[in-house]
Amino acid sequence: MSHSIEPRAPEERPSAGHDGDLGFDLPPPAKISGARMAIFVFAGVTIVALAFLFGWLPKRRARQELEASTKELAAAVPRVEVVKPKVLSSDRSLVLPGTVSPLEEAAIRTRASGYVRRRLVDIGDKVEAGALLVEIDTPELDQQLEQARAQLAQAQAALTHARASSEYSRSSLARREKLAPTGVTSADEVEKSRSEAAVAEASVALAQANVDAQGANVRRLTQEKAFARVVAPFAGTVIARSVDKGALVNPSVELLKIATTDPMRVLIEVPQDVAPSVQNDVPAAVTVREFAGRTFEGKVARFASALDARSRTMTTVVHVPNPKGELLAGMYARVEITLPLPHRVLEVPSTALIADAHGTRVAIVGADGRIRLVPIVIERDTGPTIQVATGIDEHDRVVRIGGADLVDGRQVELAEKEK
Repeated sequence: MSHSIEPRAPEERPSAGHDGDLGFDLPPPAKISGARMAIFVFAGVTIVALAFLFGWLPKRRARQELEASTKELAAAVPRVEVVKPKVLSSDRSLVLPGTVSPLEEAAIRTRASGYVRRRLVDIGDKVEAGALLVEIDTPELDQQLEQARAQLAQAQAALTHARASSEYSRSSLARREKLAPTGVTSADEVEKSRSEAAVAEASVALAQANVDAQGANVRRLTQEKAFARVVAPFAGTVIARSVDKGALVNPSVELLKIATTDPMRVLIEVPQDVAPSVQNDVPAAVTVREFAGRTFEGKVARFASALDARSRTMTTVVHVPNPKGELLAGMYARVEITLPLPHRVLEVPSTALIADAHGTRVAIVGADGRIRLVPIVIERDTGPTIQVATGIDEHDRVVRIGGADLVDGRQVELAEKEK
């Protein structure tokens, strides 16, 4: 049988300019057999298993070992070093800022209005108590005084007249009372004389009151006139002058200012924790920067016996001798004063301090060897040590180095003999 092969018509091919033209026919896609696919899957699973064995398992083992060691460490009894609190001296030295002030200071004024006739002192002059400082001319006051004296004389004359009238009224009444029984004088005239005598007595009382009032006015003006001579109220130094000769002055004008500068006052503010220990005659050392290296010795002279509500300090006055006038009013000073504390203070290392959400505490080892955390009140922090006001006793065993692992009730072992 003969077969005839018919020629196939050539397929139309896209022009070379079309995308995707490879110029040849692609072979059919290869097919992966089932065996080869199983090999690939087995290899992938093997790789994942090896990564699990050599990666996660060692980490898990290390974590378990760490947890076990942590539990062993927690179960172990820690060794701690303890110290006994040190009892400090009951005295506390303070260095406080102060202000130098005069012992006494007064602004000198006059009650008399007038013109300055004489001014006998100036700034820096030393004066004694009662020394004349200023004289004032008071023309208006002099006239008022003359008028008051004249009114007093007039009132005294009126009093004399009233007394004379009263004497006449009393004698007239006595005479008529004697004549009344004889019928020479009627009863009405006797009553009239009695009334006139009473009026005359009242006039005497009124005149006497007027004399007293005018006398008081004269005395007032005389005393006011005496203030025309301005004298020093105490011995001191003139530190200010505000008037000159011929100046018009009145009670509101400050003429001079006088201050006592020996001794001087130094005002300091003592804090609350030692304020109850302040007493008179406690020594104080005063220094000022203008006299470097020099100390002015003084003593506590006064204290307020009350605290300022805002600063919680007590104003204290130190008197410092100043015979040469070296200390000036207004100077800034430093005052060193030693005062006994009103309570006992104990000292422990600052490393013993435990500060957390529960406050400031230290760890104490009890007689049973267990930790007890106690709150404390810090008196002072010196850096290497802390001074404790309350919370511990001198016989307590305080852990030298505090830490977060020290909790209440935990059993501990002493590392060495307590100090």
